[in-house]
Amino acid sequence: MTSAAAALSRLLGSVEMARAYTLTVLGAAFGSFAIGRMTSPQTYATIVLLLTVLGIAILFVRREELSLLRIAPTSLLVFLALALASIVWTTDRSDTFVSWLWLVGFAVMAITVGHIRDTLQTVRAIGDTLRVMLGLSLGVEILSGVLLDVPIRFLDIAGNLAVGGPIQGLFGTRNMLGFVAVIALITFVIEWRSQSVAAPIAVPSIALAGFLALLSASPTVLVLAVTVGVVTAALMIVRHTPAERRTFVQWALGALVVGALVLAFAFRHPIIRWMGAGSDFSTRADLWNKILDFSAVKPFQGWGWFGPWDRGEYPFVYINYWLGEHHQTALNAFFDVLLQLGIIGLVLFLLLGGVAIVRSWLVASARRSVVYAWTPLVLVTLAVDSMFESFTLDGAGWFMLVLCALRAGQSRSWRENIDAANTGVIPTLGPEGA
Repeated sequence: MTSAAAALSRLLGSVEMARAYTLTVLGAAFGSFAIGRMTSPQTYATIVLLLTVLGIAILFVRREELSLLRIAPTSLLVFLALALASIVWTTDRSDTFVSWLWLVGFAVMAITVGHIRDTLQTVRAIGDTLRVMLGLSLGVEILSGVLLDVPIRFLDIAGNLAVGGPIQGLFGTRNMLGFVAVIALITFVIEWRSQSVAAPIAVPSIALAGFLALLSASPTVLVLAVTVGVVTAALMIVRHTPAERRTFVQWALGALVVGALVLAFAFRHPIIRWMGAGSDFSTRADLWNKILDFSAVKPFQGWGWFGPWDRGEYPFVYINYWLGEHHQTALNAFFDVLLQLGIIGLVLFLLLGGVAIVRSWLVASARRSVVYAWTPLVLVTLAVDSMFESFTLDGAGWFMLVLCALRAGQSRSWRENIDAANTGVIPTLGPEGA
């Protein structure tokens, strides 16, 4: 190996590169809308391509630290394989392949971050990124709605801050702002509880995220906030329960969750009226019913992977024509997967998220460091938000899903036992503590 190649290898494998790469990837993922609008879609695609190639190079340099068996969750790999295979039956093979490349690109970036940073380092990096993104969002909303009192049209900012919202910041829609704000709240609280940031930084960060979540006026924010609050309380109960009684408490909480879901479904109409989301839910119900009609035509394999409905492809264009709308997603990640990859894809998607939630919950229940609570809380947020939006199938949402699924599998997976048997090394608890 030449000196130049050795120097490049040392650079790619360095701690400084790991931190810089992580922050850059997070900025690109959460800033996708703003970057695309301020530059061009081609520029953003180039950024993602370069970060994907760089991620592969970093993993290659660190290959001796990695296990091929634990490089990524099996359900993720099979889901990506199915999306690629859908090229065979899709209505537009080139668009499906391009959409698949986007899916793989963000997955590679998430896998790279998951392997080069531990949980605490990941939480800190996400916290730093979201502090900047939310701060900039508030800044442009103040500029548009207070100082200039004019919309910033190329960023889709309406300038409604002075009248109490809704606002969207640098994220394009109020629902996306609300989604990011809830993830930020979880991250900022975990940072504070784990003592990785001081109160003078943590408290204003929490206040900023809460303020923007409120001003987003997103109907999903209230659902997400209540769900995360309940899940946090349940996790605290489990974590403080003696080990010999923990299994019973887990099952009891599981029964309560099932009961709560049954009651929520039974009283869904009063709940929707109380939230003032009747018209919004009616729009979604009409869309989902039409999607079910088209899914019945190709129930098992779907119509092919396209991700967001940006292209005028069948059946998306016909669904919008029939409804007289301009939907860019199914407004539900599960319905979107069902439409595009059929029942097989939906089962794989549910396995990817469901197994990750169970694994991360069990890890967070047993280990004393509060940082382990971040993964199940974010996964629950992704799961609940997926019932109202399709954020988890594209950009930052997909990145977070892959990252959390990888993180959950690193601590509790059948691969861990195989690696231990092959190497004779008992897996450790990691740098975050037991």
